[in-house]
Amino acid sequence: MKIKAGFVMRDVAGQHVAIATGEASKTFHGMVKLNETGARIWEGIEKGFDEAAIAADLAATYEINEEKASADVAKFIEQMSQQGLLE
Repeated sequence: MKIKAGFVMRDVAGQHVAIATGEASKTFHGMVKLNETGARIWEGIEKGFDEAAIAADLAATYEINEEKASADVAKFIEQMSQQGLLE
């Protein structure tokens, strides 16, 4: 799993947003606002981590159990996929 070419995450006025650049901007208009958890998941995907590694990172960072973290990661990745942000 990886972020589709042409999509980047940026900090805009203190908010994390995903935007399309280049060719991707021809079919995807607007931006996706990410909270801190979403931004951390995005960064994990960019680093090449799998879902389990991202969930383990979230569990350790936010002091939640890994089952909850795994469910959150899976849901977020599904939403990213539906929006066309993943390859």
